[in-house]
Amino acid sequence: MKGTLVNTATVIIGSLAGLGIGAKFSEKMKTIVTSALGLATLLIGFKMAFRSSEILLVIASLAIGGIIGELLNLEQKLENIGEVIKKRVKSQSGNFVLGFVTASLVFCVGPMTIVGSLEDGMRGDASILYAKSMLDGFASLAFASSLGVGVLFSALVVLIYQGLLTLLGGQLAFLLTEHIINELTATGGLLIVGIGLFLLGIKKIPVGNFLPALVIVVILAAIFK
Repeated sequence: MKGTLVNTATVIIGSLAGLGIGAKFSEKMKTIVTSALGLATLLIGFKMAFRSSEILLVIASLAIGGIIGELLNLEQKLENIGEVIKKRVKSQSGNFVLGFVTASLVFCVGPMTIVGSLEDGMRGDASILYAKSMLDGFASLAFASSLGVGVLFSALVVLIYQGLLTLLGGQLAFLLTEHIINELTATGGLLIVGIGLFLLGIKKIPVGNFLPALVIVVILAAIFK
């Protein structure tokens, strides 16, 4: 769990620093920073997406996962969690839910999250999570400066999600095959592309509804390896 604890701490520290910086920004400055984040998010997402060698698996996973997520209304449930936290902390931030959901998805759908957590759980090797912690720290600073205090509370999602993956490390060891990791990375990358499109104001894609695709792609990749 040490990797996850460090990762959670860097998100908190980065978010607090970002809030301090963002308080000095004008609305126009926050808008340009959000646009920069959108472009960077697209770059990261597309780079991840090109890891796929079986594009049909990714397409099928997104379609099936999207249908499941839509039926379960996962995007709305994520937003509801954000609203509950917002009320509990009595935040007046208009972007609280947006910051919470966006940061939570960005920090949790990448391959470093899964591989790093499993390595930490199985072998006690937290080196990948330490590297991810540095990246997330800077990302949370940038996100919090433009999207506000909701980003800070994404640290709870990082703690719970990565913590569970770490504890289940032995049972999920099969995920560490290169084929499965590549297709999982590509699918997660396209979800990040969806976040980038939203940050740029191009289209609001309910990325939360596609989260089951991350499970579906693992199943399909394991079957059709």
